[in-house]
Amino acid sequence: MAEPTPSSWTQQAERGGVPIIRFMIWLSLRLGRRLSRVVLFGIAAYFLVFGPRARAGVQGFYQRLYGRRASWRELYKHFLSFSTTIHDRIFLLAERYEEVQVQLSVPEDVRTVLRAERGVVVLGAHFGSFEALRGAATEVNKTAVMLMYPDNGNKLGDLLAELNPQAAAQIVALNRPDSMLQAQEHIERGDLLGMLADRNFAEGDSQELPFLGAPAQFPRGPMRLAALLRCPVLLMAGIYVEGNCYDVQA
Repeated sequence: MAEPTPSSWTQQAERGGVPIIRFMIWLSLRLGRRLSRVVLFGIAAYFLVFGPRARAGVQGFYQRLYGRRASWRELYKHFLSFSTTIHDRIFLLAERYEEVQVQLSVPEDVRTVLRAERGVVVLGAHFGSFEALRGAATEVNKTAVMLMYPDNGNKLGDLLAELNPQAAAQIVALNRPDSMLQAQEHIERGDLLGMLADRNFAEGDSQELPFLGAPAQFPRGPMRLAALLRCPVLLMAGIYVEGNCYDVQA
């Protein structure tokens, strides 16, 4: 598993042109989720046929997890689910919760931590929808703020930010002189400070641990951040269940 450093993934540009993404956002907001979702079946089929690197990645996952290769049907369902979570970002950021339903399914002791006066560092993974955290945060009367790298050619993120300027303002940029000060302010205000667990602040600052049958590098950055901020840490995932439903678990 490659270590996420500023010299690798943070400088990689996204696939897809701005006009196509902008058209998809326009179409989705005009037609709604159910009708615009029809396009996703074609997108999933495209990556199934013309995405060898994506197919290889999914096959590697299935091999490690199940000890076998994924079938073509499983590959297609995987790409369709991923396309769905990207598509639903439009409705989640536009706060059209009648289109996408989000529920918070956590034990009461976790809710107590989330409701506490001091904020929490919430770690996410490349699984489900991190934007669903914003919707779940309202159930505990909190604001979700994202700690992220905004400068790695994030065309989709830039366009989605136009849907909700307030959400765009609730982003703390990593590797800036005042990043830690901003993070501290949000924790003291009681916000949920979300970040992906594979983010790091210094190259080589990682711990090798076994994962899915092979050694993998786990960045220490998120835990170091929580230690400096003196706040609890929760691992949460906005899991796409079925239909238009997301279940946020911790």
